This record gives sequence, structure tokens and C-alpha cells, in this order.
Amino acid sequence: MKKAKHQPQSIESQIFARIRRKGRCSVFVPGDFLDLGNRQGVDFALHRLTKKGTLRRLARGLYDYPKVHPKLGTLSPTVDAIAEALAGRDRLRIQPSGAYAANLLHLSEQVPAKAVFLTDGPSRRLKVGKQEIVLRRTTPRAMAAAGRMSGLVIQGLKYLGQQHVTMERIAPLRELLSEKDRKQLKQDMPLAPAWMRPFLQMVAEGKENA
Repeated sequence: MKKAKHQPQSIESQIFARIRRKGRCSVFVPGDFLDLGNRQGVDFALHRLTKKGTLRRLARGLYDYPKVHPKLGTLSPTVDAIAEALAGRDRLRIQPSGAYAANLLHLSEQVPAKAVFLTDGPSRRLKVGKQEIVLRRTTPRAMAAAGRMSGLVIQGLKYLGQQHVTMERIAPLRELLSEKDRKQLKQDMPLAPAWMRPFLQMVAEGKENA
């Protein structure tokens, strides 16, 4: 008796397998799957998965694998997941800034309705549900520490402003940053405004030297 020939998986099934490995609330763009087929085939597979309700189309060329909460209903993906997917699609670097950076560092309890990311790519805005995501083009210097904790700290303190930064307020950063982060912060200190550097130095010293 002849063995049945192994049938190659369709692009749709391969895409879904990869999506399942990423898990619920993950965000995707077509470019994440171009190793599985051409753009037309990937777009068609994503369209079918969306039509089935497996995926949700957040915006043009942007999808998520939604999670459904028994009481809250379908949950929205995180701002970071959306921004990182956009950055990956357009091959950009991004850096949280403004009120969003301060909130991530627990320097501010305000949860901004608009999350601003600095980028080395073109500026753009994207509305997902009630959340607005803004990519704002900036200078190479402002992006020099992008993707590092030091970049986040610099942007968070810049949002607070010189008059509102005190050691009491930034003391929690000493515990938030790892030893590796603190070493990197010392290296990236020249990228920060002059008024900020004494505070960054104290944070970089770590809690054991407080």
C-alpha cells in the first residue's frame, strides 16, 4: 500500500501557525510573512483569516490576534505592540517620549490618550479604538539612545521638565534600572540636556549608593 504524499501547507495555515506561536494580543503586518509567499498570497491569506474572525484588521496593513475577555469582551493590543509592528513594517527605530515615556517609568500616573514615539522615519498618526499613536520624526541625536532604557529615562525626565525633576521623584528609577541599564545610562549621559545630567548620574549610581 502506497503512503499518502505529504501535502505542503498553505500560506494561510503557515501564517496562522506562526500567529498562534506569538499568542493572543500580538500584532502583525504583511511583511512579517513574506518569507512564506509573495505579497499577493500573504494579503489574501490575511484577508481570509480576518473574514473568519481569527484576525482583526486594526488599520490598513495592520492586524492583531485578538484576545476575548469573558467580561470585558475583545481586548485591544498594547500600544507598544502596535508601535513595534509599525516600526518593523517600515524598518524604523522608535523611542517612547512625552507623557507616555513618563508613564512607563512610573514618573507620572497619567495614562495619555495619545502615545507619542520619536522615530527616524516619517511622521504619522494611527487611531486604534480610543488610543491614538503618533510617530514623530526627530533628529539623529534624539534617536541615539532609542531602544535602550537610558533613552526612555531621558525622554521621561524631559517631559517632566527641569523645574519638576527632584531626587525624591526619580528615586524609584534607581530600583527600576538594572546594573546593565545603569552602566549604559552613564555612557549615554552626554546625549541628555546639561541640566539633566546630575540627576542621571545619581540614578546611574544605583540604589546601593543612594
